Amino acid sequence: MLIDSIMSHRKFSAPRHGHLGFLPRKRSSRHRGKVKSWPKDDPSKPVHLTAFLGYKAGMTHILREVHRPSQKISKREVVEAVTIIDTPPVIVVGIVGYVDTPKGLRAFKTIFAEHISDECKRRFYKNWCKSKKKAFSKYSKKWQDDVGRKQLEKDFEAMKKYCKVIRVIVHTQMRLLPLRQKKAHIMEIQLNGGTIAEKVDWAHEKLEKQILVSTIFQQNEMIDVIGVSKGKGFKGVTSRWHTKKLPRKTHKGLRKVACIGAWHPARVGFTIARTGQKGYFHRTEVNKKIYRIGQGIHIEDGKLVKNNASTHYDLTDKSITPMGGFPHYGEVNNDYVMVKGCVVGTKKRVLALRKSLLVPTKRNSVESVELKFIDTTSKFGYGHFQTREEKTAFM
Repeated sequence: MLIDSIMSHRKFSAPRHGHLGFLPRKRSSRHRGKVKSWPKDDPSKPVHLTAFLGYKAGMTHILREVHRPSQKISKREVVEAVTIIDTPPVIVVGIVGYVDTPKGLRAFKTIFAEHISDECKRRFYKNWCKSKKKAFSKYSKKWQDDVGRKQLEKDFEAMKKYCKVIRVIVHTQMRLLPLRQKKAHIMEIQLNGGTIAEKVDWAHEKLEKQILVSTIFQQNEMIDVIGVSKGKGFKGVTSRWHTKKLPRKTHKGLRKVACIGAWHPARVGFTIARTGQKGYFHRTEVNKKIYRIGQGIHIEDGKLVKNNASTHYDLTDKSITPMGGFPHYGEVNNDYVMVKGCVVGTKKRVLALRKSLLVPTKRNSVESVELKFIDTTSKFGYGHFQTREEKTAFM
């Protein structure tokens, strides 16, 4: 066997520990997940955004009935873990047009809105409180005088004529979140569907307006979650690469790699497991199924509506926030996205939610999900009660 001839004096051959496809294992240079590929554009569809920004709030579990004909599990109830992602509306503050060149896409024109909020402007400063806060003060005057407006019209027309890709610049609304941070996260999101002229007109119309997550994603859709994983600090080879521990009697420690390579070549190879950074890596997780897109707490006909965690089977008037709030996050009062399973990162971590690059065809992907029950018990203690009213009645 070839592997035995290379690995001399080994009793057992074994696959290597750790995937080399994720090298180098170093801290991410960016805190917000970067979308490196966008779904393929289809001009026959209406103009739509292809991604959104959200914040990881925490996890809970749901009860649902499986609908998979001809399978044993069909029509049975299952309990599944789900993650709640807080997705307040984003605000469009700019448009970027890209032209195609032999070397790839090149930014052709960038147009910003007339009014930009302070939470967005904070992103352009290192120290907001000591700055003069003059960002975009001269640029906004373009929208006010005739000469500036004519120039902007020319820029829009040039975009329609030359550009191949249109993206919008959006920012999150930090004031709607239970976080201390005031500086908004900014992201470019690609527009797909329609002609280039329709895209530019759509983006122009949406400037300074809010975009809801429900206008981009639907229930039962498969999405990709892009973010930065939870940081673990400097770790040894046993934790970082999951190499085997050495025998108990080993001299000078046993959480090590016994052989780090041959005498020659007289260097340590890049494939050898070494100590170093673990976690805080940029990762893309594909095919996360949306179980529900919940509406935030709102007022309807003069009444406060907060029953975004009730179902057809469980009519209890309760919100998605568990009793006592999500640990290390707080309350979710905005629109939210519930996805199956876990997602990358710690609580409060900003995540990029992107439409799937491929058309899902698996039975699990196309299955329609109907939730029977969403758990809202405390995630901090034992969690006996679903609502405060239920606890009061018991006490």
